[in-house]
Amino acid sequence: MGIRWIDVTIPLEAETTVWPGDPAFEIAPASRISDGSSCNTSRVSLSTHTGTHIDAPWHFIEEGLRLDQVNPTVFFGEAMVLEVPGVPIVTASDLGAQSLPSRILIKTDNSSIPYDAPFNEGFVALAADAAQRLVDEGVRLVGIDYLSIAPFRAGREVHQILLGNNILPVEGLRLRRLRPGTCQFVVLPLHVVGADGAPCRAFVGVEEME
Repeated sequence: MGIRWIDVTIPLEAETTVWPGDPAFEIAPASRISDGSSCNTSRVSLSTHTGTHIDAPWHFIEEGLRLDQVNPTVFFGEAMVLEVPGVPIVTASDLGAQSLPSRILIKTDNSSIPYDAPFNEGFVALAADAAQRLVDEGVRLVGIDYLSIAPFRAGREVHQILLGNNILPVEGLRLRRLRPGTCQFVVLPLHVVGADGAPCRAFVGVEEME
């Protein structure tokens, strides 16, 4: 048995979908060899919630932890992929009858939306009762396949339930190629001191026969 690692990160480029009102991703030359510099360097401009990213509790909770204060052990380990197709919003009952592990990745119909498509206000998100179920069952990290874990224009309640209980949302995952079940999950947010969130690189490891 071996582990095959799948990159589930949104690429960052000018066309990458961003939340309405957030700045688009930009990368611009700082120095170029072709202009006589000794090396190539660039300037990058983006929101802390661009592409695949993680929310720190301070994102919605004024007294919440900043990103650098979060225990990093939550970023590595086993996770469960839950597939919830054909629903406009994920309710508590949609998460299944089984007990939930500490880290879950929720695959929805969002996974069919290209990462560079126009922003889709009707994306699938968690209902408040689903967020409360995660709290009640001791979940520590929850991932989803669009730019927010909460519904558009109604995101405060779900975020406050999760972040107020130090459950970390990883938003903007690319889960289309994943099957339901247990996997390894690694998410690596930028170590930005005092941040409300940060872009991440994320990988899922699935067992395969050698």
